Amino acid sequence: MSGFYTIAVDAMGGDFGPRVTVPATVEALERYPRLTIKLVGQTDSFTPYLRDIPASVRERLQSVQADGVIAMDEKPSHALRKGQNTSLGIALQLVADGQANACVSAGNTGALMVIGRRVLRMLEGIDRPAIVTAVPTQDGHCYMLDLGANVDCCAEHLLQFAIMGSVMTQAVDGLAAPRVGLLNIGQEAIKGNEQVKLASTLIKAYGRLNYIGYVEGDDIFAGKADVVVCDGFVGNIALKSSEGVSRLVAHGLGAAFRRTLYRRMLAWLARPVLKELQQQLDPSRRNGASLLGLQGIVVKSHGGAGRACFGYAIDEAVAEVKMDVPSRISEQLAASLV
Repeated sequence: MSGFYTIAVDAMGGDFGPRVTVPATVEALERYPRLTIKLVGQTDSFTPYLRDIPASVRERLQSVQADGVIAMDEKPSHALRKGQNTSLGIALQLVADGQANACVSAGNTGALMVIGRRVLRMLEGIDRPAIVTAVPTQDGHCYMLDLGANVDCCAEHLLQFAIMGSVMTQAVDGLAAPRVGLLNIGQEAIKGNEQVKLASTLIKAYGRLNYIGYVEGDDIFAGKADVVVCDGFVGNIALKSSEGVSRLVAHGLGAAFRRTLYRRMLAWLARPVLKELQQQLDPSRRNGASLLGLQGIVVKSHGGAGRACFGYAIDEAVAEVKMDVPSRISEQLAASLV
């Protein structure tokens, strides 16, 4: 996409609300001179954070009033009933109405999914949306989906996730034929439950993907696949486990280098290496999970994200807008499933 583009930001979502979302929005506008942002929420609550911003930024920032807010622990069914007048619901509606190219929110994941499905609707040929994000590997990153939107999936859903993940990777990373792997407890054909076995058969039969077969948990971080497909139950546990291990490694290294004066001196000498390792392992640098399968771009930020991390979610939305990811997925589906 060329020219200017617009993103709707749910200013009230997340654990910190406007205290994080508004400064991150201002910084994003400074990074992208062609970007306009519609900041949706209770305008009285975020006006104080807009003081003293440059005129070049202020003219590309629009405040949109929303009276309601969806709590982080609110049930999706309840959020769906009141979603129309909330910051999250209005931000999604702006995308549906063509007034924004994407929506970014750190709000309630379940609410984002159910309201997104109602407001934006699914792409033809896709039954359920899937959450996807980048996961670090030895030589870069891979994309993993689903990460929690769908706890129970059938084999057909896993095939759809594989298609969407492959198309997104082609668009965002520029890979002509991303390697697609199906997460399993082993690489042998006899391993896994019936759902995974049937999904593998369907993906092979589909024939338009660079399917490499089963991958195990440690293969994810070894970089054996560019796209790793699984159901949301397994994917969410795998993601949270990897984030926990990252924090454990960082904590362990810090404690080990602080034990003696000699080690503290070594730590000072090793600062460039340690900083690079920290950046590679830090899950917050990959904040911004896409909700694929909707007729619009929706990016979910972690609820506890700080200002820089929420900015990464806006970066992800900008990248997907430029690459027009939903249209590319639709084109692939039109050639096959529809």
